[in-house]
Amino acid sequence: MPTRDAAAPLAPVTAALRAMFGTDEVPGLAPGLLVDTDEPRWFPAARLIDGTRLPEFLAAAGRRFGGTPHACAALAWKSYSYWTALPVVLGWASARRVPLPDPADVLLHFADPGQLFTLGLRRSTTVAVLPGDPLALAGHPDVRVVADEAALLDALRGTLLDAHFAPLIAALQTEVRLGTRTLLGSVASGIAHGLLRASDALPGSAAASVGTLLAALDLADLVELVPGPAGEPTVQRRTCCLAFTLPRPKICQGCCLRPS
Repeated sequence: MPTRDAAAPLAPVTAALRAMFGTDEVPGLAPGLLVDTDEPRWFPAARLIDGTRLPEFLAAAGRRFGGTPHACAALAWKSYSYWTALPVVLGWASARRVPLPDPADVLLHFADPGQLFTLGLRRSTTVAVLPGDPLALAGHPDVRVVADEAALLDALRGTLLDAHFAPLIAALQTEVRLGTRTLLGSVASGIAHGLLRASDALPGSAAASVGTLLAALDLADLVELVPGPAGEPTVQRRTCCLAFTLPRPKICQGCCLRPS
């Protein structure tokens, strides 16, 4: 189980990732999650939001998926929102330590062959914690201490959704025609899938954590947890990521579309 190590603010997050994937070399994420920003290939997510690197991102998605521009953008968003949100929600669910994904502190590059992008966090990324966390008691310089559980969820929402995802969605919609509900459906699905996959590494009920987080983000109406073949909770989407429109169509598990 992840521990609250005051010397390593994101230790619970990296421990949960390691438990999920069995390695620190996770496709889509920087090894160990944290990035040394003196490496010139990395750029902040703010450069997607301001449009500087967004065309490059969408062009890479077009090459990777081979579908229509809006379908490729929807699938690129599905991947981006999953990997951006995963460390945040794992931090909350594992230890109530929330790395705040300010667009200036989320870094990515397109240099890894076989990957649409690789994403990581600056070492100076702010981590929100509760007053009793050892990080708060140690006076760690990159820590924001919040009053209680409600304030922690407010900090999570304010950074992940309001300051990062909402403006990036607006930027995407200047390039392609995609509905906000479709894009937020991928956020909700990604959060639910991530927490359920990490359930063995988390205290308490992963399904309950899904419900709490999606309610805090006002996304609870976009997915439903339903029993799987063995009674385990699985994710049922109420929107579609558009993978079925690709040249090689795909119906994802839990898709709102049903194969005929």
